[in-house]
Amino acid sequence: MSLWVPVLLAALTTYAIKVSGYLLPQAWLDRPSVTELAGTLTVGLLASLTAINTVATGQALAFDSRLLSLLAGAIALKLKAPYIVVVLVGALAAAAGRRLGLA
Repeated sequence: MSLWVPVLLAALTTYAIKVSGYLLPQAWLDRPSVTELAGTLTVGLLASLTAINTVATGQALAFDSRLLSLLAGAIALKLKAPYIVVVLVGALAAAAGRRLGLA
């Protein structure tokens, strides 16, 4: 079996799920529990994606300059720095960590 078959099947399934969302009645989507669930899932998925991309290398954990960059950016966010400053602080922390020998 070619690799294209599962890829196309996944694409069609994803499209069908997305289109089915438009078929739901608006009253179902306006319920407070649905709105709360959507917000919670979004934050949870984004947090897990950030954590995995920060400390995972393949199937091993790697504590390197990416973690240092995330921590520096978090501190800048806590201090209510503008977004561009947060990005620059994270980039500088990653560069400093790599300069000090972190991977």
